[in-house]
Amino acid sequence: MLQKFDERNKNIKVWVKDGLYSRDKAKVSVFDSVVQGGDAVWEGLRVYPAGIFLLDRHLNRLFESAKALAFTDIPDIAFIKNALKETLDANNMQKDTHIRLTLTRGEKITSGMDPRLNQAGSCLIILPEWKPPVYDNDHGITVFTSTIRRNNPSFLDSKIHHNNLLNNIQAKIQSNVAGKDAALMLDYFGFAAELNGTNIFMVKGDKVYTPFASACLHGITRGLILELCQKNNIHIEERNISLTELYNADEVFCTGTMGELTPIVEIDGRNTKNSTGYQMLNKLITLFEATKQNHCIPLN
Repeated sequence: MLQKFDERNKNIKVWVKDGLYSRDKAKVSVFDSVVQGGDAVWEGLRVYPAGIFLLDRHLNRLFESAKALAFTDIPDIAFIKNALKETLDANNMQKDTHIRLTLTRGEKITSGMDPRLNQAGSCLIILPEWKPPVYDNDHGITVFTSTIRRNNPSFLDSKIHHNNLLNNIQAKIQSNVAGKDAALMLDYFGFAAELNGTNIFMVKGDKVYTPFASACLHGITRGLILELCQKNNIHIEERNISLTELYNADEVFCTGTMGELTPIVEIDGRNTKNSTGYQMLNKLITLFEATKQNHCIPLN
């Protein structure tokens, strides 16, 4: 599903390192680590009228990712929240907004992979855009199983929300060529891991299943769905899920900040929508909408 340019984003203000810049002036150095090697961590944030959804969980994941990559200069929570508030205020954004929050290791004194070359401090980037949920949740999305496997901790731990996304991009290229909306990525053993940009769930009978978070990102929305199931006596289980199980599931859906909860209507040419009419997904969407405001954090 190809996103389209929104004219409202033509004159946005973007936070880079220490202040706001107009879209055409928002730049990072060619010596920045994110350019040199994708050496950065990031979060996708969604803004609702009540505030930023699950902000504290996102920032916690950002800090843990930066620590795992041995960043030595990490802005504190107060600095990031203040920068977020200034950025949203400058753009008059209170809803229908997605933020790409990135923290790079910063600028190097010369090209090279050695983090000791980073002596200018980290670089915080806050890119807000007018962007309602990107998927068509009424019609759902179609999925193609990619030959590109999702990294596991033996190679690059998916618990680090890093900017080196080439395997996800390669998978998305394959789904584009296949004419589908997203790519399903398998783990090293051939079980479902996640889509190229979202987590995946399936329903069989009255039970909900999702892959172990060993080779998939421990998504923030994914975590909330697990909590909602547990609190509302819905059987939820993390386990290995094969393609055959997904093909024959009663319902399949994905979760993420960009699209919230989205039905998957086709996997590899198999229609996944059956007579249940997405009863479980609709129930979870209702629970999600009911609790959404309670999980929004205002930047007062």
